[in-house]
Amino acid sequence: MQGEIRDIREVIREEMLMHDHIMDILKQGPQTIPEIAGALGRPSHEVMFWVMGMRKYGLIEETGEVTDEGYYRYGAAAKEDH
Repeated sequence: MQGEIRDIREVIREEMLMHDHIMDILKQGPQTIPEIAGALGRPSHEVMFWVMGMRKYGLIEETGEVTDEGYYRYGAAAKEDH
């Protein structure tokens, strides 16, 4: 699957299915897009769509850490008490 380029609509349709998988990966600690992609066995460009969607809706956030390669690490967003 790594070498296959899928239609972007297919990738976006899987976003909701991938949320739980990504959150499980982030339980181990903040991860970069390539690290998440490796854990999922999916291409980084697909994972980027899912992570950015989750970021947009406040499920995950950047930790402020940047790797030597220039990647941000993402972790579960802090829950706010209302």
